[in-house]
Amino acid sequence: MITTPEDIEKKIDYRFHNRSLLITALTHSSYRKENEGICDDNERLEFVGDAVLDCVVGEELYRILEGQPEGKLTKTRALAVCERSLDVCGKRLGLNGAIRLGVGESQSGGSEKPSIIADAMEAVFGAVFMDGGYDNARRVILDVLDEILKQAVKGELFTDYKSEFQETVQRKGCVTDIKYVVDSFEGPAHDRTFHVHIELDGKPVGKGSGKSKKSAGQDAAKDALERLKEGKDVF
Repeated sequence: MITTPEDIEKKIDYRFHNRSLLITALTHSSYRKENEGICDDNERLEFVGDAVLDCVVGEELYRILEGQPEGKLTKTRALAVCERSLDVCGKRLGLNGAIRLGVGESQSGGSEKPSIIADAMEAVFGAVFMDGGYDNARRVILDVLDEILKQAVKGELFTDYKSEFQETVQRKGCVTDIKYVVDSFEGPAHDRTFHVHIELDGKPVGKGSGKSKKSAGQDAAKDALERLKEGKDVF
């Protein structure tokens, strides 16, 4: 189902002064490459949206989780703003029917890829911030993430394996450096699979794959946690 920019404005209850910002937020790099010089893609707005999202959610959790330690705030925010959460929110808004994709990306099912939808969701937040400032961006973000935040605070969201693994490592207190290393990727630009492994002080402890670096990192963290539960040597 096709979703128009006007539909998105209605769903987030924000009318853009400069609607071209919203259109850019809904433009994937694959579309820009096929229309060179005609339009920009959403990567720069995604960068802005990511920063604003972290700030807004961090501020809200500081207020809601009064008295909770930094670790609890960090874990809850990571769950609320992760790729899977943003994918869920984006699909609720119909972003999958609004994103402009290149022909190849569209044919490979790009409109349903969590990484593409999550990036577009961040770009929309960035577009609102650039168009209307922090207060408008804050309102839109909290409205869009309302259910996600409630679930995250209650601990009812899906597992963020990267945060769980980091907490496990910190509890052990014997590791000083955690790195997620991209080993390789395969497939065309519009349909890549990334392969990642985790290193603890240079020692490989888990590996994973995914359609984005973020999801591959989550898969690698899950693998490392499973190795720990099975009693395998990780530390």
